[in-house]
Amino acid sequence: MKILSELALGEEPLHTVGGKDLCALFDISPAALTDLKKRGLAVHLSHDCYDLTATTRAYVQHLRSMAAGWGTGDQAVTLTNERARLAKEQADAQAIKNAKLRGELVEASDVERTWGDALRQLRARILAVPSRMRSDLPDIDPQTIDAIDRALRSILTEVGNGN
Repeated sequence: MKILSELALGEEPLHTVGGKDLCALFDISPAALTDLKKRGLAVHLSHDCYDLTATTRAYVQHLRSMAAGWGTGDQAVTLTNERARLAKEQADAQAIKNAKLRGELVEASDVERTWGDALRQLRARILAVPSRMRSDLPDIDPQTIDAIDRALRSILTEVGNGN
């Protein structure tokens, strides 16, 4: 591996390395180096010449952020937002479970089934009124019983249609 150092007075020395040697040092392919260059992680100085110090720092920082789960800057913000959203969803789910355990919350299907059963029983009892009147009051005129039956059925139809 060939590393060239340019010593400057009063400044940090510039260490340069060729692309092939940088690939060997980082254990990456030339295509991966090209990708790092495009993303600004590999500091390219000239033809087949990279700033070793700056590239190493940028690449190490990139690897640290990936290991910590941050990703790039934009990905870190997105990941933070996603984690916050997940935490909120988990808290909401736990609140719903707790409300169910306390009996403050019931399943919509249970409510629908209970109300459906109650309304079917009510309908059956209302429709049974004319028959009961015939048996309990045998002297009532049959046209009156039929009129009551029609009125009750009409009312049930109106209620069933949302009127």
